Amino acid sequence: MPVNAQIKKQETGLKREITLYNPYKPSLPESKKRSFLPDMNDTSKVRPDFRYDVKTTPFLPEYTISPIKAASLLPDPLPKLYKGYINLGIGNYLTPLAEISMTNERSKKGSIGFYGRHFSSNGKIVLDNGANVFAGYMDNDVSLFGSKFFRNNVLKSSVDFSQKVRYAYGYAPFTTEYFNPFLMDFTPEKSDIRMRYNNLGTKVSLSSLTLDSANFSYKFNVYYNYFYNERKLFQKNVGFSGIMAKSYEGFYIGSGINYDYYRIPDSLLASPKYIASISPFIKKSSEQWSFQLGIEALLDKNMIASPKFHLYPDANFNLIIVPSYVSFFAGLSGKLDKNEPSKVISENPYLIRDGSLFKLPNTSHDLVISSGLKGNTGLGGNYMLSASYSLISNMIFYSNIFIPDSVLVTARGSYFSALTDDVELLNVHAEMSGPINDKLSFTGAANLYKYTLSRFEYAWNKPDWDAKIRLKYNLREKIIAGFEITAQGQRREIVNGGLLIPAANPTVLPISPDTRVIIKMPSYFNLNLSAEYRYSKILSFWTKLNNISNKRYFEWEFYPSQGFLFMFGFTYSL
Repeated sequence: MPVNAQIKKQETGLKREITLYNPYKPSLPESKKRSFLPDMNDTSKVRPDFRYDVKTTPFLPEYTISPIKAASLLPDPLPKLYKGYINLGIGNYLTPLAEISMTNERSKKGSIGFYGRHFSSNGKIVLDNGANVFAGYMDNDVSLFGSKFFRNNVLKSSVDFSQKVRYAYGYAPFTTEYFNPFLMDFTPEKSDIRMRYNNLGTKVSLSSLTLDSANFSYKFNVYYNYFYNERKLFQKNVGFSGIMAKSYEGFYIGSGINYDYYRIPDSLLASPKYIASISPFIKKSSEQWSFQLGIEALLDKNMIASPKFHLYPDANFNLIIVPSYVSFFAGLSGKLDKNEPSKVISENPYLIRDGSLFKLPNTSHDLVISSGLKGNTGLGGNYMLSASYSLISNMIFYSNIFIPDSVLVTARGSYFSALTDDVELLNVHAEMSGPINDKLSFTGAANLYKYTLSRFEYAWNKPDWDAKIRLKYNLREKIIAGFEITAQGQRREIVNGGLLIPAANPTVLPISPDTRVIIKMPSYFNLNLSAEYRYSKILSFWTKLNNISNKRYFEWEFYPSQGFLFMFGFTYSL
């Protein structure tokens, strides 16, 4: 059915009226305002408390393999090598020095070079009796050497010449303290007291170039030497030496072999001499220890009818107690010192000129027992303390000779004769080296000696102690300086220590034992200074000051040394 939702309300007649008596004026009442700052301290605290879980799943990216170019390995740049250098200097006592060295540049095929050196002095020295005598000397050395490189070995050879010239300037030392001065009224020319020694030699060697110790390694030498003096006395020496070794079952096994043949003039009434030896050994080592066992069987025929047989032990043991800091070592060994003319004149060039220089027996160290400690000091340096006890046969000593007969040529000068004796020697040795700071370093060594002889009272001209300390200053490889102190203990010299019958003059009567004199030599100290300024890589200037204290000491009785020696020079690289 249709319905009306809304019906309009009819007017009821109600009316409302508002009467305004005043116009409307809005206003605000006064109020008091208060100013305050907010409190910056937050009293509320938020404590996050949450938990999380990580669920891992492998990430498998897709990849493809593509070739890359091989990296090229380049060696470190090699420093430049110069072909040689020249070293020239001059000093007081008219002391010139000239040195030259020449070699080829780097080569994979071989090398060749030349070396030459001249050093001499031409000054005079005042002896104890006031005589002003010429006390010069001269050393010359020349060497031409070369090598050829092969795949597994290298061949080396050299030709060498050396010359030593000395003057027996101690010919006027005799005072009334020992001898009557008129017995030696002799004023010689330099040629009368000159002693010239020459040695010409050649050597060829072949050695392996194995980098692995397990491989067979070897080295062989063949050599020839011709030693002669101004009196046409000579010694010819031809020899062969070699060593071979290989690792086997954890051991290193090898052997050495040596043969030397000597020939001297028939005028010395001596038969040819030779030395032959073989020395097998075996070694083994680990990180904590190492040892070597071996022997040397040797035949020595020297001025005797039949050769003398020697058997020397060769054993040593090393044990690391504290790695790098303390190591213990001990050894049992022996050896034969060949008293060849070149070796003897390096010790004493003033032997009497009767040919006895060529007929000296060899010195045999029958037994040497040694032990000690060595290692790192913990301050960047090293140290070693050791002691050794040796039984020595035919040890060489030297005695001054005084013969009043000035007509005898061999007596013109204060010469020496060689004496031999059997010796027991106790030696205590100590050495240490290391840096003091980044520019200064030091090296020091000292020895104590105790000689017990069978025949003589003292070990002639042997000190009871010696020491050396050296300081080195290096400022950025630009300024290099060194300071050295050497010291030597008391010695005893003997004059006319044995009966002398010169082989070249058998009619001369022996020296009377009444002229035998023992002289006590005091200890002495020597101060040396050296400095070098490297202006560039090819030019440097140097200076040396020896015996700064200008202290007078004697290397041999009646032979005073030179005083203060000053030298300067330069080195130039070619």
